[in-house]
Amino acid sequence: MPPTPSHAPHRSESDPAERTARTASTRLRAASLLHPPRSTTPLDAPAADVLRVVSDSRTPVFVTVHAGGRIRYGYWRPVDSATGRGGCYVALPTDVCEELRSGGRIAWGEPVTDPSKTTCRVTLAHTPARAGREEGSAA
Repeated sequence: MPPTPSHAPHRSESDPAERTARTASTRLRAASLLHPPRSTTPLDAPAADVLRVVSDSRTPVFVTVHAGGRIRYGYWRPVDSATGRGGCYVALPTDVCEELRSGGRIAWGEPVTDPSKTTCRVTLAHTPARAGREEGSAA
């Protein structure tokens, strides 16, 4: 009778379902390091309004960082034919925008720089693909 091994099985000898679970867990951990998690706290009214404006593709929102360090978020409001209002720049609350940016909900695009300021497009932050779904697969 052959001797029985007294050691635990090697990883190559483990159950395929167990290997798949380990691989999925490793991918999820790696994705969380590359993309910080979005804040899950409920949004207050000003934050929800900012996200509504940023998410509207017809309203480009920009952030300007001046040479002295002052940051301003804003967008151009076109004239509304029904009310006759608009045709002006609208500033967004900087503290709310910075909170959304640090929470991973909005992001800055490529900068355009001149000697006195830097301007970037503000967009909704992209989130990583959901766990359990491979990139490029139809679901």
